Amino acid sequence: MPTVFPFRALQYRSGKNDVSQFVAPPYDVLDADAKSALLAKDPHNVAAIDLPHVPAKELGPPEAYQGAADALRSWIESGVISKRDTPAMFAYRQKFDFLGKSFERCGIAAAVETVPFGPREGGGVLAHEQTFSGPKEDRLALMRATATQMSPIFGLHPDEQGRASKLVRGVMDSRDPDMTADLGDGVTHEIWTIEDEQTISAYQESLAGEDIFIADGHHRYTTGLNYLDSLGDAPAEHPARRCMMVLIGMSDPGLAIGPTHRVLGGMDGYNIDAFQEASAGILEIKPCDNDPAKIEDEMAKEAAGTGRNVFGIIDFATGLCFTATPAQDDPLSVRFADKPEAWRKLDVAIIQHVIVEEICEPKLNSDQPVKWAFPHTVDEVMAIGRGDETGAGGGAGFAQLGVIVRPTPLGAVKDISNANELMPQKSTYFYPKLATGLFVNPLS
Repeated sequence: MPTVFPFRALQYRSGKNDVSQFVAPPYDVLDADAKSALLAKDPHNVAAIDLPHVPAKELGPPEAYQGAADALRSWIESGVISKRDTPAMFAYRQKFDFLGKSFERCGIAAAVETVPFGPREGGGVLAHEQTFSGPKEDRLALMRATATQMSPIFGLHPDEQGRASKLVRGVMDSRDPDMTADLGDGVTHEIWTIEDEQTISAYQESLAGEDIFIADGHHRYTTGLNYLDSLGDAPAEHPARRCMMVLIGMSDPGLAIGPTHRVLGGMDGYNIDAFQEASAGILEIKPCDNDPAKIEDEMAKEAAGTGRNVFGIIDFATGLCFTATPAQDDPLSVRFADKPEAWRKLDVAIIQHVIVEEICEPKLNSDQPVKWAFPHTVDEVMAIGRGDETGAGGGAGFAQLGVIVRPTPLGAVKDISNANELMPQKSTYFYPKLATGLFVNPLS
């Protein structure tokens, strides 16, 4: 693994007590209304800087980023946020309920050596999905203006022996947290500051030789690489040579993965009959209960015992629901023979390269690109279908077809990353998101 280090974080309230009013979800899940609600709690909420303009994920005007930099400087000067005197790592626990179960996900925030993506001797940083250009431009503009990494990247490491997880949970069992936050969404955030050299050294040793898999934050890590490159020959000790991550072992029992569904639209030749006709010989489509709330159960029944890919299909114009399975067991085997089987059998790969590229674009949209959205719940899928803008992409009023997927297995993430392959965009959804503002990483 790239070397991990403690760092001198910028923190609200010197990293102590409750900071709920100051922290926020990641910028890329916020819209204008959500940002306004956070700033109504406190004008010094981190969203004022981390989301300098809306919509998120697009490059904004230069004055927006300069305004964020000016605000951060003002907050530091007034003591709203302050830099630690000593470097530290931070044990981070999130308590939450998900899919009917209770979880406690535990990891450590540290500064990780900024190295290019890819395998390397002693462990590397591995990407697992493709990225979009807009968010990288936005994040680089913000980082250049503020010289700060505002939000942590979510990294996974194998931890097959559970050494790191045991150490992290031992810290948490030893005393009460130093800092807490609650955003009112059912997730509690607890932070333990780790300064003693013995614990830090033990944690570094527990990660020796392991790869880091980026679970969430590919755009932000790429931004860190681009920012470092823009500095030229930065000294070895320059803070930009390290990138703030929350590292969680794959053996941690608190890991939970949810689905990222697809909503497709903007197709000039689409209707559900035309879609079924265009899918002949490619998909096996079966009617099911026309209740979107039941469609995931219908998918589970269809998949039981077969191990096949099963999708849910929702037509927004008629309200009709279906299950769909590929007509071939491995439909991408010819076109992507060089890809590992784990990649070819991903639901999201089949949606992109079969449903979109073989059915929707050539047969229903005159070979033009379709519009996409990436919601995480069926309720959000239906909201987009009603014409709402939810922040999941695509805009408002474009939706025609909902494609419901099952969560990507953790084992597939590991296998595909180890093969140095990339999944399609938005392949995984590790729930919950890490909070922004618990610790901020100054790069100057």
